[in-house]
Amino acid sequence: MIGLQIYSQFLLIAYLCPHFGSILHSTLMIMRSFFLSALLFFCLVASAQTDTIAHLQEGDGNNLNEAVVLQSRDLRSFRTSPIPLIRITHDELQSAGINSLNDVLKLVSTIDVRQRGGFGEQADISIEGSTFDQIAIFVNGISIQNPQTGHNTADFAVNLSDIDYIEIHKSIAPHISSVQGLFGTINIVTKTHDSPHNPMLSVQMDGGSYGLFRNETRSTRSFGPYTYTFSRSMQRGDGPVRNSDFKTHRLFSTHHLDMRHFMLDAQISALWNKFGANTFYSPSYPNQWEGTKRFAIALKAESKGRVHICPLFSWARNIDHFQLVRGTDTGENFHRGNILTGGFRAWTDWQIGRTCIFTELRHENIQSTNLGIPLDEEHFIPIRHYDNLFYTHKDHRNIFSLSLTHEVSWKNFDFSASLATDKCSAISMPLRFYPGASLTWRVNADWRWFVAVNRTMRLPTFTDLYYYSPTNIGNRELRPEENTNIRLGTEFAHPWWRLQVEMFFHRSLHLIDWVMFSADDLFHATDFNLDNMGAMLSSVWYFKPVFGESQPLRRLSLSYTYIHQHKHSKINFFKSNYAQEYLRHKLVMQLDHRIIKRLEASWTFRIQQREGSFLEYINGVATGAIHPYGTHALLDLRVSWKDKWMDLYADFQNLTCTRYFDIGNVPQARFTFLAGAQIRLNDFRFIKRIISRKQ
Repeated sequence: MIGLQIYSQFLLIAYLCPHFGSILHSTLMIMRSFFLSALLFFCLVASAQTDTIAHLQEGDGNNLNEAVVLQSRDLRSFRTSPIPLIRITHDELQSAGINSLNDVLKLVSTIDVRQRGGFGEQADISIEGSTFDQIAIFVNGISIQNPQTGHNTADFAVNLSDIDYIEIHKSIAPHISSVQGLFGTINIVTKTHDSPHNPMLSVQMDGGSYGLFRNETRSTRSFGPYTYTFSRSMQRGDGPVRNSDFKTHRLFSTHHLDMRHFMLDAQISALWNKFGANTFYSPSYPNQWEGTKRFAIALKAESKGRVHICPLFSWARNIDHFQLVRGTDTGENFHRGNILTGGFRAWTDWQIGRTCIFTELRHENIQSTNLGIPLDEEHFIPIRHYDNLFYTHKDHRNIFSLSLTHEVSWKNFDFSASLATDKCSAISMPLRFYPGASLTWRVNADWRWFVAVNRTMRLPTFTDLYYYSPTNIGNRELRPEENTNIRLGTEFAHPWWRLQVEMFFHRSLHLIDWVMFSADDLFHATDFNLDNMGAMLSSVWYFKPVFGESQPLRRLSLSYTYIHQHKHSKINFFKSNYAQEYLRHKLVMQLDHRIIKRLEASWTFRIQQREGSFLEYINGVATGAIHPYGTHALLDLRVSWKDKWMDLYADFQNLTCTRYFDIGNVPQARFTFLAGAQIRLNDFRFIKRIISRKQ
């Protein structure tokens, strides 16, 4: 089994290697940025003396100090800012009825997940009223952004069994990434050899409504200082509405080498996804189809000296095939993009705190039948596996990012300040700087107040700039979006109760959206100024520390977010497709309890009120009726039986059979059922033991 898994990874690498030739020309630029940034960093810390300040003291088992402690040595994690982050743990993932990564994010009141398909397919993710393009998504600290379109970013190559925990930052972390995450970041951290709940082999299989079938296998093994993990999955389904069928394959693998003076990490991923796209770009064409592929490799090293240096390199290829009318060449588009990234992160401790530097050079290119600058016929690029079809457009851009962060703790105060900049070769703008600062006051071991101010930016995607279809027109004059984020809040943490209250304000300049100016208009990519403001309340009660282990209640959580928008533009839109169709109210309640012995239940109740409305279509023809999204409530239930080596579970989603819309003219499933099992084994020799017992 181990040999087969390693062999499959070599086959994947062999497939990817021929594609490197087209992007190696930017490697020299990346190496140059390494040396320049390294020189700058060592000049900054040259005066630092041998003694270093101690980190904040770990708490006596409470949850507050875990979030306060300065940057983790594990660069897979983003735990560095004094501002609280949202952390979804492994136990919370297991207790809730989770069928996909996007189902996980629905449990967070500040996050909006809009689906066109069922079971996490075709999802757009936003934070605090943003659009799906305005957040940055990472896997183990490695960006998986797609410059073609954010619609495909949420096609995660990570399998559910890989996830250790998920971190959600409602502001950018400049020492980890560039300033491209306009409203926040999501970081998925996968299991390692020393992670809890990490069996050497796990097998999962389930199925349910609408022809859903899924299977997943994961293994991990250590050989001295070397550890690898490998997972693969397949899922298929007919979808809850017409033309929402899907079939997805995922491969994900990590490799870790822990030596005396340094660590080396690598991760390899691949995704193949085909799905009926329903009304993806327009309800005038309800029979759309899309197929996407994503291949990625990331390499990272980390020194263990007093000055920690972490060089990294990643490459990703995105392939997209879209049909406006399924099975025909009507409105057919082909896209192929590459992202080549090189950079490093470094930090050191000295008398007045911790200094971190991050620098990165990112090369993005696209070859397309639609996106980019038109090519002369003699420069057309053949599309692989298709005869007499060619990429007729292409474009590229180089983005240099640099940021400097300093963190210091004094008495009961924690302070962090950062300064970041991005320079893009495709935009003739003067160099802009984006500062950030945060201050935390620890009143006592359980209670703290915090305030933060942060400025960020985001480049338009190639779709924003160039896309043209019978229903959509891009805009090459779009400017980078800019956002100022201000937040104030307090957090109280106790072994049996945790409370967090936040108020936030986002002022977005040149915010990009697709809008219609009249009922019979096309969608235009345009920009305007928009304010998002609101508040969030989150509370969690843990019953075991108070009432003991024998009683059935385990955990009760409540989270509520309110958002209000103010548009500065005097031009009225007939319809905003993304930015102004936000969740004004979102309430999430969860209750975990034991039924009897090992049988447990988890209830999830959500209330959502979405602003905006949509023009109703029937069979691709507009009826002229305006349908508001309105308010809806959903109740989900997971029942599970847990043993040391096996879980049995059944999920019942939308028990109230509520009819609702995340996207206009795409009704979501009224009721779905799923049942399955997961088997975990801690020894690969289990087959031999079973055979010997029978003899």
